[in-house]
Amino acid sequence: MWLERIREPADLRELSHDELTELGGELRDFIVAAVADNAGHLGSNLGAVELTLALHRVFDSPQDAILWDTGHQAYVHKLVTGRQAGFAQLRQAGGLSGYPSREESRHDHVENSHASTILSYAYGMAVARDAGVDPHRHIVAVIGDGSMTGGMAYEALNNLGHAKRRVIIVLNDNGRSYAPTVSNLTSPRPVPDVEAEVRPSVVNRIGTAMSSALTSIRLNPVYVRRQRRLEDFLRDVPIVGTPAERAVEAVKAAVREFLQPTAFFEALGVRYVGPFDGHDIGALEHALRNAIELSAEGPIVVHVLTQKGRGYPPAEDDDEKHLHDAPVFDPALGPPKAVPTGYTQAFAEAVLKEAEADSRIVAITAAMPGPTGLLPFQGRFPDRFFDVGIAEQHAVTAAAGMAMGGLRPVVAIYSTFLNRAWDQIVYDVGLHRLPVLFCIDRAGITGDDGASHHGVHDMALLARVPGMRLLAPSSAQELHQMVHDAMTLTDAGPVAVRYPRGQAPQVGEHEVGVGLRARRVRAAAQPSSSVAVLAIGKLVGAASKAAAALAADGVDVTVWDVRCCAPLDDDMLADAAAHAAVVTLEDGVREGGIGMTIADRIGGTVPVEVLGLPTRFFPHGKADQILASVGLDADGVIAAVHRLR
Repeated sequence: MWLERIREPADLRELSHDELTELGGELRDFIVAAVADNAGHLGSNLGAVELTLALHRVFDSPQDAILWDTGHQAYVHKLVTGRQAGFAQLRQAGGLSGYPSREESRHDHVENSHASTILSYAYGMAVARDAGVDPHRHIVAVIGDGSMTGGMAYEALNNLGHAKRRVIIVLNDNGRSYAPTVSNLTSPRPVPDVEAEVRPSVVNRIGTAMSSALTSIRLNPVYVRRQRRLEDFLRDVPIVGTPAERAVEAVKAAVREFLQPTAFFEALGVRYVGPFDGHDIGALEHALRNAIELSAEGPIVVHVLTQKGRGYPPAEDDDEKHLHDAPVFDPALGPPKAVPTGYTQAFAEAVLKEAEADSRIVAITAAMPGPTGLLPFQGRFPDRFFDVGIAEQHAVTAAAGMAMGGLRPVVAIYSTFLNRAWDQIVYDVGLHRLPVLFCIDRAGITGDDGASHHGVHDMALLARVPGMRLLAPSSAQELHQMVHDAMTLTDAGPVAVRYPRGQAPQVGEHEVGVGLRARRVRAAAQPSSSVAVLAIGKLVGAASKAAAALAADGVDVTVWDVRCCAPLDDDMLADAAAHAAVVTLEDGVREGGIGMTIADRIGGTVPVEVLGLPTRFFPHGKADQILASVGLDADGVIAAVHRLR
């Protein structure tokens, strides 16, 4: 097997193109098997095999910095940089990260797995290199999976082009982010016309030939140098020089408009070449080598077309996401069709029910209709569903505009990605007290995706937005109730409902609260000599389990489901203050969190122990194990109660 012989990128340069083709097949088989055993990102990595091989054959990593946007497409990069053995523990505690990791390898430079950031990193590294501080020779930024729909990417392009920084940008265009990419920039993926394919029109054939020829010319450094000399000569011709130069530019612009719509890059001062077949290693290597020489004049985009999920039929045939990510599965059968589960399923049902009753309700997602549970909404109300791409800031302010116009927007988003729109939440929604509902999935410790995906800041942040009402359900039925109540609560301003990844407990109708009130789950017989446990969301389960264990040992405690984190329920606080001591429990950061607010409100009348997450980054691992490691489980609650008795 060729894969067994690859220990570092230099080993790839010894292989012929036929041998590379065989290696590509082995890489795809290896990735399918690894994800089948451990879960992880599949489709994006299957589509980036040839591109990754070409990059590592042309560039000398780590002397040349290869930077990955949406780092979930870096599995092949990890395999050819000496980490094959680590895939046995992919995304497991203490094992290989599902994203680039500076701790794992000198070939990894950027760990953040959030999209649309890599061009800004590249700009900054280029500034450092040009200042003689950073030793990297070439800086290559690979951006794809919809990342060009994010505003930061455009901001960085503007700076790169203006400053003429030597950066090579590889636009890995597979037409998708998680869902199909929401952009006119990347290449369209029209439904094939069989008849047209059999008898292509003359215009199409001429256009294709011209496009290919012009791309080859534009990649030729000799042509570029001669073009520059011609432009200089024309500019210096007396009287007619400037008009002649403008005429040449007009012809070039007309050709670009006809054949290369994506040449908008050049309006920003960024040279554009392509598109190229992202699965043709020879063509990719040729394009990348020429891009190195052309980058001497400034940034250049090399546009490559790839197929997400390539080489694995279940991924190629998955219309929703091309198996962007997958759970543990049988490689021979492929993963089961992804459907919302747990809290996400409860939200999907709840928002659909409310939308049936209120035509003002619209739903907004930032490139994740499936994972947030909005596909049923999209199917039922396509005209009231808006996928804005990987553009969380835009999503929130667009929701503000919709609310100003009389609609009732529901923004469905992951907690970690909500952080990206903090300014918009505060000033575009909060300041105007607009009727926007934020439904925040993957709140708290999420598990296998690691530090960049844990949603641990939302409560501490949102509770500080004036007028924001913040709710946290402890069951599927509570989530249904909160979404329903929010449709009335938003009359007075924004509401946020945050809920975790995973299964949602099912409870009876008498175990559900209402509005902004807390719910007492269990009452101690003698409050003045007992401890009150005030738990939030998912951790109500841990508090109830701890209370049952304590009761078996003769220790009686009161348990409250906080439900509403902002504003806090005055009745709950008064009851807690009547106890001998109080324990608060939340799966968010402790400092500045809800427990700290409870302790302040009780005012020192009774001892309060605040249990929450320490302020640090948590690596990947199973969510319950991470929570247990910091005392946020039943055992941790029991220990806290005993400390206070």
